[in-house]
Amino acid sequence: DREVFERVRSLMERARNRPMRDGEHSMFSGILRCAECGRNLHYHFNQANHDIKYFNCSGYNSVRKECSATHYIRVDFLEQVVLSEIRRLTQFAVHHEEQFSKVVSDYSRKHLAERQLVLSKELKTLLDRDKEIDRLFERIYEDNVCGKISDERFNKMSKNYEAEQQGLKEKIEEIDLKIEELSAKSEMVDSFVASVRKYTRIRKLTPLVLNELIEYIEVYHAEKINGTKSQRLIIHYNCIGSVDIPSEVPIRLSEVELQTRKGVTVNYCSAPVSVAI
Repeated sequence: DREVFERVRSLMERARNRPMRDGEHSMFSGILRCAECGRNLHYHFNQANHDIKYFNCSGYNSVRKECSATHYIRVDFLEQVVLSEIRRLTQFAVHHEEQFSKVVSDYSRKHLAERQLVLSKELKTLLDRDKEIDRLFERIYEDNVCGKISDERFNKMSKNYEAEQQGLKEKIEEIDLKIEELSAKSEMVDSFVASVRKYTRIRKLTPLVLNELIEYIEVYHAEKINGTKSQRLIIHYNCIGSVDIPSEVPIRLSEVELQTRKGVTVNYCSAPVSVAI
């Protein structure tokens, strides 16, 4: 069915992310995106200490320097932060079921409707241009028959129109598929809610949990805010995107703290998901 198809395709796309030289993969490979340039973050390990594994922006490492910062984030701390956020989400779903359902349905209805409207407008523009090319082709054919344009000119113009129409056809098929996927996503919301409730007692983050719940995570570069170095993360869940748990909902925050190196402790606070260093 459509749901299984979408999940398998998503997993296959993530699997293309390159492993480290020793062949090791991370379950976060293909999921982390740079908030600045939109490229994937690549998996690495510290040369001096191979136990320290991290991600940074592939655009920053490129020769052209397509990104202005590293967007560095450690895997061990990322695991704890994402696990903590999933726990907050499941607590919200279980203890405030009505509000959770409203947040999910509101996002689904608004986001999917907005996205579908954008795609529909784009599709209409492409279809209108396709019809216009048909009319233009008829016109140059008639002009050629009447002797207004030469055979050479007619052949050149017709080839250009045919090439443009072929490009339009491919774009139209692509947008049709995206619209179909949006319709499928709206039907998958109930399935996602069921998946969230399934992990109310989650103790460890696994690739299965990650792929079932999360579509991708935006990683911002760490910056100093009021004297504290902070790094923002935005988790985009499958079917519902990023979820802001209402401030009035009392959710106990799991403590996350990591001693990254001598004299440096990293703490996690949720407002939204941010890493305070």
